[in-house]
Amino acid sequence: MAGRWRSGGWRALVCLPLVWALPLGALTGCGAVASSDDGVGRDGRAVQQLLDRRATAVRERDAAAFLATVDHGSRRYRDEQRRVFRQLADVPLRSWNYRLVRTGGFQPTLGTGRRLAAQVELRYRLDGYDTAPVVSAQHLTLAQHSGRWYVASDDGVVDGRHSGEQLWDQGPVEVVRGAHSLVLGVGQRRGLLREVADAADRAVPSLSRVWPGAWAGRVVVQVPADLDRMAALLGASPDGYRGIAAVTTGEVGGNDDDPSPADRVIVNPDAYRVLGDFGRQVVITHETAHVATRTATTASTPLWLSEGFADWVGYRTPGRTPDQVAPELADSVASGRTPRALPRDDDFHFGSDPDRLSQAYEQGWLACRLIADRWGRRKLVEFYREVGQAPRRSGAVESALRRVLDVDLAEFTDRWRAYVVKELA
Repeated sequence: MAGRWRSGGWRALVCLPLVWALPLGALTGCGAVASSDDGVGRDGRAVQQLLDRRATAVRERDAAAFLATVDHGSRRYRDEQRRVFRQLADVPLRSWNYRLVRTGGFQPTLGTGRRLAAQVELRYRLDGYDTAPVVSAQHLTLAQHSGRWYVASDDGVVDGRHSGEQLWDQGPVEVVRGAHSLVLGVGQRRGLLREVADAADRAVPSLSRVWPGAWAGRVVVQVPADLDRMAALLGASPDGYRGIAAVTTGEVGGNDDDPSPADRVIVNPDAYRVLGDFGRQVVITHETAHVATRTATTASTPLWLSEGFADWVGYRTPGRTPDQVAPELADSVASGRTPRALPRDDDFHFGSDPDRLSQAYEQGWLACRLIADRWGRRKLVEFYREVGQAPRRSGAVESALRRVLDVDLAEFTDRWRAYVVKELA
């Protein structure tokens, strides 16, 4: 979810449920991975043993053992790793493991040592909150001295992409626990973190009331210091998230190990701070809706449905009229420009025309609101699940409309267009 703020006040809520795993810089490193697979047989076991020692040190909070896995060749890098390890201290870890995926080519170095690029998978869980691990592909540069491997760096570019950051890379992590939430912050006053936790604690029960069935019933929120640090967590440009109050990251549809993905809500404090209490609650409730619906959200789910449903949940609390929630669309209707079709996925792209983006979210919200008003909220949930269960995107909405609501796409679109005019005129 994300919220946008303009000089005139709270104007629209928009959200991006990222469908890829968040790239985690963490305590591991990233080097330029060579194209060959030299050394897998000879050194793979030794490298995995290094990774196991490193993971054990993190789990057991053993700084000396962790630093023993770091190359002694760079004092600056060791100091950095010592700092990052310390900044992770209060994060409640349930598990932390690395798996060697492949190694790259050998890189000759001075003396008797060698350097090796390695692709590694990090899997970690937060204690009491993650029922499935966060999974991240990482790339390490390793150095060998006297027959023993060490992690040599965690910077570099792989396939044109820089390593992503983790929250604990950015500073000491402060932890606030709520009844249904865990808030991790860096560079923020504790009062703001508590406010976020309170909003999440209100959002979780509201989702449980409208979204029956199993979901984690918990939400993890990260609050970095500013917009630039938020963008660094996402591995993106700050310009794409300016004015966006929060985003949710995760993998749609769950995984084979556990049906409940480890989602993260990441708050942009620059945009979040300017919101009033109502706007902040809508933002967090919207994001929590993405967490709750993640396992039912698949590649077959159009963005108008996933975003519209999240906005519908967020705005169920009284306090705003339809024209206040959907001002851009209301202006368009007043000018005689009623939308002709449900918004396409590309209408939701950040960085596009702001009015077009706002209207896409507003149109999706009113489509879901129509279903809840005309057929009932249970039918809205059933429709959402039915669309997500379709084997492919093509025809998924049309089939679910017929099976759940007993209408075809043309009839639903006509009803939606009339509903938009009725609610906003």
